[in-house]
Amino acid sequence: MVFLETALGQLTTNPIVTLSIASIFLVLCQCVYRCTFHPLAHIPGPLLAKLTSLWLHYHACIGDEATVIHEAHKRYGPLVRVSPREVDIADADAIAPIYISKGGFPKAPCYANFDIDGHKTIFSTEDTEYRAPRAKSIMPLFSTKSIKDNEAAIYSCVDNMVKRMQEEARTAAPVNILNLARSLALDVVSTHLFRENYNGTSEKGGRLSASAFVDAYVAVGRFFYLSNTVFSWLSWIIDKYFSDERTEISMGVVDKFVRKLVESTPKDAQNYPGRMLNLGLSKPEVIAQCKDLMFAGTDSTGMNLATICRQLVLHPDKYEKLRREIMSNSGPEKQEIQGLPYLSAVVKEGLRISMANPTRLPHIVPPGGWTFKSTYFPPGSIVGCSAYELHFNENAFPNPFEFKPERWLEGHETSEANKNWFAFGAGSRACIARNLATIELYMGVERVVESDVLRGAKVCQDEVELYEWFNASVKGEKMELIWS
Repeated sequence: MVFLETALGQLTTNPIVTLSIASIFLVLCQCVYRCTFHPLAHIPGPLLAKLTSLWLHYHACIGDEATVIHEAHKRYGPLVRVSPREVDIADADAIAPIYISKGGFPKAPCYANFDIDGHKTIFSTEDTEYRAPRAKSIMPLFSTKSIKDNEAAIYSCVDNMVKRMQEEARTAAPVNILNLARSLALDVVSTHLFRENYNGTSEKGGRLSASAFVDAYVAVGRFFYLSNTVFSWLSWIIDKYFSDERTEISMGVVDKFVRKLVESTPKDAQNYPGRMLNLGLSKPEVIAQCKDLMFAGTDSTGMNLATICRQLVLHPDKYEKLRREIMSNSGPEKQEIQGLPYLSAVVKEGLRISMANPTRLPHIVPPGGWTFKSTYFPPGSIVGCSAYELHFNENAFPNPFEFKPERWLEGHETSEANKNWFAFGAGSRACIARNLATIELYMGVERVVESDVLRGAKVCQDEVELYEWFNASVKGEKMELIWS
């Protein structure tokens, strides 16, 4: 009784004690609610993930999100709760309702963390009315006809990259094919969409001048799931106290290139910035849209092409099979490269395993909620599928971590494999540049194999390790080959 009276006295006379106990009580109540009474309480997942979003933020930040969630799916099944209000779905049947049907669910607010220079972009915006006119204005540039009409200029970029690879191979020093592939990707984007070649493949040195710019936006993935307010403050702190000279120089180089491009774009021009200016958009916004395109086009396609080259070196039998097909495609009966079955299989398999974008594409369950295979998701829940889960699904892809182009050949290709293929996302918000990215891979692989530059090459790293952010980042920023 004396103890109780003393405790009550402390509560009434010491506000710090009262506040501390009240805070602990509220936290405990919230924990009990999230584990027991929350509308997503019935969905399994790690205990910490159910209690706090810090579990997800931690794994996103250190770059092991995809593999950790993959292990969670092995334990808990196709639905895993990865934060108090977010669920990762490892089931390709969820792709259609989340991303395709009736335009799909709205994007989650965290995409705004990819805004550039304070501007929404075609990729980052959640507002379909904002996106629609912008996307419509530039879509013709990504059409098959537009790419075909500009084929000679794109091939010129590819040939420059192959020539540089041949030159560097003769030095007998390690060659960073990731840097070469990124250089090509930036040249193709700028040549085809801007009608102004960045000429990254002509740069001397081991690192593309725009790489630090690209890496700075890739690193946004560390904090992708943070609220926009927290992300803005964190970005300010990093820029103010942890900026580095290399990134600032690269940002300046890209900014100068894009500003000059936009300023010199004539009225009624039909290139990428011209079409946006013709909509009446401000020059600062058009500059931001162009930077977004340069970042996305350089990072993902560079990673994909470098991965394919590395896998062909690791699998000389597949390289020889592909080379025979390419070299025999000549003369009056030469067919379009997209019609070559083994080349198509190599490109598709490369896109499957490269993991340029390994993590979940989060969207919000709309008003009214959503029921998926008898499981109910309340409005406002965040749901999504990831390329990592779908592409490494053992049921769709036996031995999923192996490079096996044969799985895409006629007689071997399965409906389950096609259903789980998610390299460019799906629906109206799928990668807007997928046609250009794909043909670039076809052209790049064709010319590299045709030149036979990979013959005699060996890989320098036994494994390529990734930071599994929204856009994956290669640890060490290198995929190296060496020629003996």
